[in-house]
Amino acid sequence: MFFQKRTEGKQAAPPTSDLDELRARATALGLPPHAKEAALRELDRLAKTDPGVAEYSVGLGYLDFLLGLPWNALTQDRLDLKAAGDVLTGRHYGLGQVKERVLEYLAARALRAQTDFHVLVVDDEDIARANLEHVLKKEGYRVRGAANGLEALEEVRRWEFDLIVTDLKMDRMDGMQLLEEARRISPATQVIMVTGFATVDTAVQAMRQGAVYYLAKPVNLDELRATVAQLARDKSAPAVFRSPVLCFSGPPGTGKTSVGQAIADALGRKFHRMSLAGLRDEAELRGHRRTYVGALPGRVLSAVNRLGVRNPVFMLDEMDKIGKDFRGDPAAVFLEMLDPEQNSQFVDNYLEVPFDLSQTLFIATVNDVRELSGPLLDRLEVVPFQGYTSPEKVQIALRHILPRQLREHGLTHPFPAFTPEAVAAVVEGYTREAGVRNLDRELGRACRKLAKLRLEECPGGPAPCPMTVDAAMVPALLGPRRHVREAAEGQPRVGVATGLVYADHGGEIIFVEAIRMKGAGAITLTGSLGDVLRESAQAAHSLVRSRAAELGVDPGVFLQEDLHVHIPAGAIPKEGSSAGLTLAVALASLFTGRPLRRD
Repeated sequence: MFFQKRTEGKQAAPPTSDLDELRARATALGLPPHAKEAALRELDRLAKTDPGVAEYSVGLGYLDFLLGLPWNALTQDRLDLKAAGDVLTGRHYGLGQVKERVLEYLAARALRAQTDFHVLVVDDEDIARANLEHVLKKEGYRVRGAANGLEALEEVRRWEFDLIVTDLKMDRMDGMQLLEEARRISPATQVIMVTGFATVDTAVQAMRQGAVYYLAKPVNLDELRATVAQLARDKSAPAVFRSPVLCFSGPPGTGKTSVGQAIADALGRKFHRMSLAGLRDEAELRGHRRTYVGALPGRVLSAVNRLGVRNPVFMLDEMDKIGKDFRGDPAAVFLEMLDPEQNSQFVDNYLEVPFDLSQTLFIATVNDVRELSGPLLDRLEVVPFQGYTSPEKVQIALRHILPRQLREHGLTHPFPAFTPEAVAAVVEGYTREAGVRNLDRELGRACRKLAKLRLEECPGGPAPCPMTVDAAMVPALLGPRRHVREAAEGQPRVGVATGLVYADHGGEIIFVEAIRMKGAGAITLTGSLGDVLRESAQAAHSLVRSRAAELGVDPGVFLQEDLHVHIPAGAIPKEGSSAGLTLAVALASLFTGRPLRRD
């Protein structure tokens, strides 16, 4: 038997290992300099590490994630405003103001993304100016001309030019003066100076004042084409669209998430929805540092890595449901992520290299914007989603919900016919919401009942069983109605006033009921009333008491009788400052004995 002593020390990575493949990827991907430097530094460290230790596999995982990120991959936007409008209209009924705001937002992005290169040619020689205009137009640029410096300044005030090609010697205003004034009006505009009297002094002076190039006459057209082409390439780099992040705010079930999906489809971008409800750890968003065992990147960069592009539509759902504890406030991460001035250098704790999120279209959804912090709300542009009206819910059900529910329950040969009156009966009697989620559930219940009836009436028969569901059939399918609206019309009653209330599901009427009894002047308020509403009742009582003589009421009665004010539907919390008049009128009616009209 032969024994051989192993040489002590760490075993170096094999020369033809995964490291060679990773190094080739890092070189070929065209990474930003800081990312390439980080990748090569990690590769050099792993080359000196024993493949058997845990740090080696951790380093490979880090490199695989870093090289897999879409540093340069972008989806080309489909900026067709009509197509975007068709997508929004086809998927959502109503929401007119929301659709208009979304289309305005997309229109601004479309105009900002236009890559036409605008050039202004300034020369007092008509032939020279016409020749330059002809050459540049053939290259595909948008070209306008001016005969002197004053005309050029008027053009600069009216248009935004990317480049001005101007002669040096001109009447009324020479090229140097034009250069100074044009740079003052439009600092981003580049200037190329052209002259037949080229000297070193004029060239130095032009460059000091901001000219990017200096050409002598006769102009070398190839040199001019190359110079303008380079400036156009520099300008065509994707610009950051510095607009507020859209925040869809409204009750549940009003279509906030689906509108975000429609925006992604209209733009032709990939879509990702990330629910933030219950999120408490900042590291879930920003990742863990690699010093921790089992460290992982944050959910944001992980999603971008899976999508394969760095300009998806990223929906931050339920942002107002984020929690915070001793581990920090996760919402603070969005202060950097949603700020166009900062998100081009977003740093994940795991990656430890800045990643550009400026091209990502973030959309937030909340139910209550009051739950957001002030600095975070300042970065958002709130687009309110109001609740649907009953006629809108009926149309949504007939156009979208019912066809889907009927297909899901096999009611397709033929489709049962729901009359608009039947759907309206479901809306009014079985749901009370701002959106349409409960309406969807109730219509699903009705479809299951219809499926059972179809099998019972046509057992195994090939003949179809046509069905028409009208308003009279709704109780048979869904049972007794659950909600009954208050009726304003009725007999006048003493101490009962009719008021208006607003909730997420819309406006309704409500009654304020007041009674009095023997006592010592105490006031009882019931009906789940908030502090502001209780104060309004106290103020109304004081007002009626102070006007007792005008109302013909004995002032002593306020100290001899107790007062009870009740607002029905006690299980529903009520709050607000607009009920003072209704309360005062109810109390005045009670103490004067005069009944109030119910309308």
